[in-house]
Amino acid sequence: MIPGKTYELKGNNFRLSLGEKTRIMGILNVTPDSFSDGGLFFQREKAIAQGEALAAQGADLLDVGGESTRPFSDSVSTEEEIQRIIPVIRELVKKISIPISVDTYKAEVARAALDAGAIVVNDITALGFDPGLPKVIAEYRVPVILMHMQGTPKNMQVNPEYNHLLKDIHQFFVERVALAKSRGIPREQLLIDPGIGFGKTFSQNLTLIKRIDYFQDLDLPIVLGTSRKAFIGKIIDQEAMNRDWGTAATLAVGAWQGANIVRVHNVTAAKQVLAVVDALKEAAEE
Repeated sequence: MIPGKTYELKGNNFRLSLGEKTRIMGILNVTPDSFSDGGLFFQREKAIAQGEALAAQGADLLDVGGESTRPFSDSVSTEEEIQRIIPVIRELVKKISIPISVDTYKAEVARAALDAGAIVVNDITALGFDPGLPKVIAEYRVPVILMHMQGTPKNMQVNPEYNHLLKDIHQFFVERVALAKSRGIPREQLLIDPGIGFGKTFSQNLTLIKRIDYFQDLDLPIVLGTSRKAFIGKIIDQEAMNRDWGTAATLAVGAWQGANIVRVHNVTAAKQVLAVVDALKEAAEE
């Protein structure tokens, strides 16, 4: 077990302690084509109802996205992304009390979401796509998740290669943290995500989960997103919707190795798994 560090996630009018227990970020895909639940919550009322359900099940944060970033996916326009998620966010902030994160790499979408009530930005490009996004984050003074991705969703799984997987991703985070600082985003607003499934081979995904502690010396909260991903399907030979048991195993290992937040589709299952892992972490040695 990796000794836990504690952090405080701060934003406009909210505080969330990290480290004492593993926090859960529920996934809400307002898309027709996400790999796990594409189309299930694309209709606005269904998306709102699912967001309420995830909060009721015990999510600590809710991550709302309007563009699928599954392997080989195409991007959608800024206008389309805004039309998909902003009405949903506006309604959910009235109905749930947990912080809402917007899963986007576009400055205009982030600004609209923050105006609608979101208070965290989850950027799969780690401020690497839209040069206007750092300005928005600095202006609104909200936390941002910097995720590692090699390539783009369209090509990231074609042939991912690294000189040294852990060292390369560690150095990537060092550079992105420096960029964020140079653009007026203080360190205490930053979280990191090694990007499971985003430009990683099967074995590289397993290594990252097993060694997520490698990134603890960066002294930043670590987010882990493994839920229902293809590498789990390869191991257990199940389609995406039937991968929650396999996901649970990755959550247990990741939390034990120091992940502070896990991003999941099935909040109820994650809550049970993490309650046991956190209890084991706290158990006295005799």
